[in-house]
Amino acid sequence: MRKFFKLSVIVMVLSLLIVFTIPGAAGNKVNINTAGQEELCTLKNIGDKYAERIIEYRKKHKFEKPEDIMEVKGISTKTYEINKDRIIVKSKK
Repeated sequence: MRKFFKLSVIVMVLSLLIVFTIPGAAGNKVNINTAGQEELCTLKNIGDKYAERIIEYRKKHKFEKPEDIMEVKGISTKTYEINKDRIIVKSKK
């Protein structure tokens, strides 16, 4: 009985992890002109530090095309390449 309970808990925890991690990585588009820090952090290789840099950069410069993210200090071609299918740029409305 205890083994069944432990197994049930493990399955439940893994299910919750899948539910909460896949939506951000599964293909949701991120508008780098309007996204908040939390949403920017759903991009691969973008943590709090780089998300803050993106937000600071866009206060002075509007992103015209997804590739412009590479203008932000520390964001490499590699980071752009692994995220290019999720990055969009739309003006604030």
